[in-house]
Amino acid sequence: MAGLIPFNRKKNDLLRSEFGDFGSMLDDFFSESFPFRRSLEADTFKVDVEDSEKEYIVHAELPGVNKEEVHLSLEDGRLRILVQRNEEKEDNNKNYIHRERRVCSMERNIFLAEAGEENIKAKLEHGVLKIEIPKKPHVDTSRKIEID
Repeated sequence: MAGLIPFNRKKNDLLRSEFGDFGSMLDDFFSESFPFRRSLEADTFKVDVEDSEKEYIVHAELPGVNKEEVHLSLEDGRLRILVQRNEEKEDNNKNYIHRERRVCSMERNIFLAEAGEENIKAKLEHGVLKIEIPKKPHVDTSRKIEID
């Protein structure tokens, strides 16, 4: 059953244009990984990295996330943004038939070659995490070599 693909996307552009991602949904249904399909868009958060002259500015979209659920670290120029959420609905009515909990963890790692370790600022406001990371002063390690 894994080899069956109901539509060939290259030949059937009508499905993609008029019905959005319907063709992908059908392809995913017949793929080997169904129903455990993972996508970068669904499993992580969006990050923008700006490289200015004196600092890196990182914006991460984290709607509905509290600052207690975000863990930041910088090690050897690698910025790690980790979000760990444990959502439980408290229901005083103990006579429920179905109850769900959601636990999720999302992580992004960004290499920033010239990131400095000091004076890093982070602020979570209106679902957007802004991190300002000053750059290390550039040290010229080039050397002139004399020719004999």
